[in-house]
Amino acid sequence: MTANALPDLTTYDAVLFDLDGVLTPTAEVHMHAWQTMFTQLFAEWDISPAYTERDYFDYLDGKKRYDGVASLLRSRDVEVPWGAPDDDPSRDTVCGIGNRKNEFFERVLRDEGIAPYPGSLALLDALAAAGTPVAVVSSSKNAEEVLAVAGIRDRFPVVMDGVIAERDKLSSKPAPDVFVEAARMMGVDPARSAAVEDALSGVASAAAGAFALVVAVDRGAGSEALIEAGAHVVVQDLAEFIPSAKETPA
Repeated sequence: MTANALPDLTTYDAVLFDLDGVLTPTAEVHMHAWQTMFTQLFAEWDISPAYTERDYFDYLDGKKRYDGVASLLRSRDVEVPWGAPDDDPSRDTVCGIGNRKNEFFERVLRDEGIAPYPGSLALLDALAAAGTPVAVVSSSKNAEEVLAVAGIRDRFPVVMDGVIAERDKLSSKPAPDVFVEAARMMGVDPARSAAVEDALSGVASAAAGAFALVVAVDRGAGSEALIEAGAHVVVQDLAEFIPSAKETPA
């Protein structure tokens, strides 16, 4: 799809972005962290079928950390105590397992750093030039750190993340709560705003929040699945929204 065929995001009252997999390639780090942790856990507990990449997209992607753990274990008919957010990573609770995964994620982020997708950065530049307000809507409790490491924290006056969602008891994506609350924090109407996601649960969340435009970036979830979840437009990279030099009038 060409840039000319895509909606002009600068015409919306605001654009709300998911973080991992949309602005930064941290989704890949999350995927690796989940796979490493669950592969080991399933082997230790003799759980089958084995963990696969599809499990990430079906049960973990876009959800709050502990909700994702519970969802995936439930898919294998496994139930463990919920525990508490301060559970030690060694504990076999939902929270302990989630914290175990997060230790690996934080180590990779600290050791290797992260950079925004070039196309996403170009779109942020275009929106800033047009004066279009932007926000981050992430289920991750690491959102603030990721934004800081990526060098783009100062671009977002509003960051709705997993810390706020847990504090305010907001339901995880695919419920609309976090997107709707972020719009409220910005003082904008979802019916005149756009949301950008890469996760099936995130797309469903924005669609349930009645956003005027739901953009999906296909980083592996699949175009058809994203459309079925509620996306109005699917792109491979956000650079597709930037007209090329030859398309720009002289």
